[in-house]
Formats: sequence, structure tokens, C-alpha cells
Amino acid sequence: MSTQKRMPKELYKRELKALQAQLVDMQAWVQASGARIVVIFEGRDAAGKGSTIKRVAEYLNPRVSRVVALPTPSARDKTRWYFQRYVPHLPAGGEIVLMDRSWYNRAGVEHVMGYSSNAEYQRFLRQAPIFERMLVEDGIILLKYWFSVSDIEQERRFHDRLNDPMRRWKLSPNDVQAITKWEDYSRAKDTMFVHTDIPEARWWEVDSDDKRRSRINMMAHMLSQIPYEIVEREQIVIPPRPEARGYERPPREASTRVPDFVGELLRAQAANAPGALGGTDADTGGRSKAKTKAKAKAKAKAKAKADQTRAADGPAS
Repeated sequence: MSTQKRMPKELYKRELKALQAQLVDMQAWVQASGARIVVIFEGRDAAGKGSTIKRVAEYLNPRVSRVVALPTPSARDKTRWYFQRYVPHLPAGGEIVLMDRSWYNRAGVEHVMGYSSNAEYQRFLRQAPIFERMLVEDGIILLKYWFSVSDIEQERRFHDRLNDPMRRWKLSPNDVQAITKWEDYSRAKDTMFVHTDIPEARWWEVDSDDKRRSRINMMAHMLSQIPYEIVEREQIVIPPRPEARGYERPPREASTRVPDFVGELLRAQAANAPGALGGTDADTGGRSKAKTKAKAKAKAKAKAKADQTRAADGPAS
């Protein structure tokens, strides 16, 4: 496990915002120049690939940038040249493709889990560098990132996913075999690097035990590898709204509207809360408790005063 100090949250948020702004500038250059960019995100399960892609793509135009995450190969896919299913997803001019896993499935999970033959595996190791050199020679900017996570941190993230209903879908039976096959995956990754870490398309390793640090490091490096320039954008002027010219909107009842679910929530909250409308349950509950406590205190004080009065007057006849 990494001994690096975790990146402070406030510093992370500040740098993330700045890098995302630079990504938007880079996107404008891609559109204007017709550049083609492919960014490959690879690594062990739960290494942080998906969450990094999410931050990279968050403010990019989906018409310019897209995420490619292909499903398991179909029976037809298995009869084709291995790289053929990836070719249609390569970018045209002015496009950015972020690949959540890629053709390197054959060198990783397919090889380790026995989904491909040894002959297919060896053929891939020979052809991948040739294929990538062809892409780069044709003008595509190809960046390959390997997200590296420790065994301890990976297992911790698996347990987090297992116990989180919102992220349970991220965990599959194949994923958890990453624990028992840790060394097999390590050997596969080492062999893959030996054959495919070429000058035209280097592998860049990202230490990802600290997700904040890994996201910032990856995004900053990606921007440093793309020779983008600031593009002067067309000045946009919002015109004044013209005067109405007799248009009358049809009655609201004439259209089918989405039910006001929020209104129901607010009415239910007002009905259940003892406090004023608009206060939260915590607010109204707190005020209610304070009122009850004040009433009890006042009642006790009044009782004590009454007792004193009765004592002074003597016993009742």
C-alpha cells in the first residue's frame, strides 16, 4: 500500500476545478483543429478508472467527447479480427474517445481467466504494437494509462462496493477473482508492458491508492501530452427579448404534465412536522423539544410556588 500522504480535500477540489477548465479549453482546440484523441484507461478492478473518466468527461461536450466501454464480445465478434470491434469507435476529426478498458482485455482478463487461447494471446502481443503504430502514424494522439492499486486497497474497495447498494453493480464474480489471481494478473501486466510499451505509445502508470491524487495526476499529465492552444471563441451576444405579438399559450390542462412529486413531499412534510411549514424535521423537532422543556420548567416553578403558598397558609381545613 502507498505511503504517500492523502491529498487534502480542499486542495483536490481546487485543482480539479482548474484542470477541468483546462480540459474544456483543450476540447475547443480539438474541435477547431480537427485533432483525434484516444485515451485508454486500464488497470486492475477497483483501481479508480471509472471515477477518473467521470471527472475527465464531466464538463466536456458529449458531441465531442465520448466514453467507450464495450460489453463482452458476441459470438460474431469472436469470429472477426480481434481489433475489428474497436475500430468503429475510433475518433473522427475533432473528437475525443475515452476508453474504459480497451483491446488490452486480451492481455489481461481474457488471458488470466482462460477466455482466449495461447495462440490468440501471443498473436495479440505481436499485433498490438503494429496496430497502435498505425493509429499514431495516421495522426491519432494515443495515450495509455495503467491505474495501479495495492492488494490491500483493492480488497477494501471490494468490500465497500459489496456493502453499498448504489455501487453493488460494479462488483462481479470475475472481479473478486482478482484477489485469488493477484499474482497471475501481475505477471500478465508485466508481460503486456514488455511487448506494448513502445516509444510511439508509452504506458503511463498512475498510483491510485489515493483516488484524489491519482485523478489530479492523470488529468494534469494528459493535458501536458496534448499540444493544444487556447482558441479564441466567437463572441456571443444575447439579444433583447422582443415584445409579445399576440401569442396565447394553450391551457395547461391541455397537455400531459409530469406529476408534482416535490409538492407531495412538501405537503407530507408539513403534515408530519409539528413546527412551522418550511422547517425541516430536525428544525421542528428541535423547537418542539425546547418548548416542551420550557413548559415543564415553568410548570415545576409554578408548582413550587404553590407549595410555598400552601405551607405559609397552613393546612387546609
